[in-house]
Amino acid sequence: MRHIFVVGLDDVHLRQLRTLPGTDEICFHPLFTHAELKQQDVFPVARLLREGRRRLQAFPDRVDAVIGYWDFPVSTVLPMLRAAVGLPGPSLESVLQCEHKYWSRLKQAEVVPAQVPAFCAVDPFADDPLANCPLDFPFWLKPVKSVLSHLGFRIACDADLREALSIIRARIGRYAEPFNLILDYADLPPEVAAVDGWHCIAEAIISRGHQVTQEGYVYGGEVHVYGTVDSRRSGPAGSSFDRYQYPSQLPASVQARMTAVTRRVMRHIGYDMAPFNIEHFWDPETDRLALLEINSRLSKSHAPLFRLVDGQYHHQVMLDLGLAREPRLRQGRGAYKLAAKFMLRHFEDARVLRVPTAAEIAAVEQAMPGTRVQIEVAAGDRLSSLRDQDSYSYQLATLYIGADSEAELETRYRRCLARLPLTLAPVAEQTAPGSCVTPAVSSVEVDDNPRAISITG
Repeated sequence: MRHIFVVGLDDVHLRQLRTLPGTDEICFHPLFTHAELKQQDVFPVARLLREGRRRLQAFPDRVDAVIGYWDFPVSTVLPMLRAAVGLPGPSLESVLQCEHKYWSRLKQAEVVPAQVPAFCAVDPFADDPLANCPLDFPFWLKPVKSVLSHLGFRIACDADLREALSIIRARIGRYAEPFNLILDYADLPPEVAAVDGWHCIAEAIISRGHQVTQEGYVYGGEVHVYGTVDSRRSGPAGSSFDRYQYPSQLPASVQARMTAVTRRVMRHIGYDMAPFNIEHFWDPETDRLALLEINSRLSKSHAPLFRLVDGQYHHQVMLDLGLAREPRLRQGRGAYKLAAKFMLRHFEDARVLRVPTAAEIAAVEQAMPGTRVQIEVAAGDRLSSLRDQDSYSYQLATLYIGADSEAELETRYRRCLARLPLTLAPVAEQTAPGSCVTPAVSSVEVDDNPRAISITG
């Protein structure tokens, strides 16, 4: 029996792991639960490192692997937890060269400068935060460490900047303090040590065109890309994801160029023996590629898409690499030709009056095989109180859907929405999720599908 510790284990992903071949001979142990790590007001990084290493070292049998599929803080602490019991994996520095947005840009610019937008470090607490920043409006401003576009703002004018800075100053500590605890363990170059978790990065706008995410891994120094997923956005700032779709519809030649960029960057930072995902843009008008960001983990959001199309969750890659063996991910054996994760969003503050019942969800999933529904809110929730949302929207629900054509995918999605009643009530004072000066608007789903979401009051 092999013993594998999963940092932040939850029931949904445990069930996914259990579907993989050979896992009947594996015992999965939780090294803290998802609730303990991701649903707290403060990320418990110090406790995770202290108690996590102690638990691993005190385990009476051999620890065969330590793995994780969550973003911060899980992805960032894995190198130190593995090192505590002598397991292979990427170095802390190579992980931080993915996760620290400013350091990552510095490393990317060394090998693929044509794909990196102009950028600069910004101290949001300085009297004149842009004093040493050469960028002109508009640009993106975001912390050097956050997730899900949290505290990321499109800055088009001085008024945008003032409002964004006031929000960032109030909220950046949730990530800054625990991220700095991790930075203390790393060997940082001086130019990076001066830009800690309390800092932001400003970047020239590169959001025109098609965005994709490449899922890959590095094994023995060799970089492999096994899937490319289209990422589609919506909303007043064009910054909110509303769909991930696999496989990508981009031309094969464009995907091959992206893969070449991916290989150069991942080799350059010395990342090895672990999965990653990397985001690119392609502008069809100029044929230019741009690199957005790197994550030192596989995307759990994409896992059901691989299952629907390839017949297997890509957790297999993470599992194999954790056990120091070359991944054996099969492809093209799923029940559908394409699949998508739809994220139902709302772009104004509101209160949730009603969500679909378990019976209503089960009826939809039974009527449409290849569909899974997750409601992200509960009756009584106020949207502006939801944690870790992006700066311009609130996520209400997630739908995973498989189909054999784009048209069928759209039809199945609309049929699902029509059968999943979700009622919102406006609040007296509208609170836009990042506010700024961009006006809040109703979501596309509200306008196109009044039976799916109704607004009362």
